[in-house]
Amino acid sequence: MSQAKHPSGLSAEQITEMIELAAQTAQRSYAPYSKFRVGASILLDDGSIFTGCNVENASYRVTTCAEQAAIVKAVSEVGPSIRLRAVAVANLNGAASMPCGACRQTILEFGSPETWIFFPGEDGPVDVSLAQLLPYGFHLAHD
Repeated sequence: MSQAKHPSGLSAEQITEMIELAAQTAQRSYAPYSKFRVGASILLDDGSIFTGCNVENASYRVTTCAEQAAIVKAVSEVGPSIRLRAVAVANLNGAASMPCGACRQTILEFGSPETWIFFPGEDGPVDVSLAQLLPYGFHLAHD
């Protein structure tokens, strides 16, 4: 008997694994200023998973978000042709933690409007497509 799949096509086990990996990676974040420790995991179309955590800087503008850290890691290890299937975000603060606008745009660069995002919301876990989080993403034509 097959198990029901999430609208993303992922199984409950895959989603749980991604969220757990994100939470584990948040343990390694560098957040001495905000104390807001975030981890992310990304699932590529080929089934591989990469993780990243936030790395703060005294100049907040140059802080790296967990989602971007995971994407940069995947690009540096696999190459620029990666395609994101899903992203999971977790934090150690028990707070809502959806991807920021810059992360949404970065996810779009390597994903699609159909990329699924899993994150803690104000009222519990949230799972939405990127199209719902970024309905008017910025696109440039490139070869």
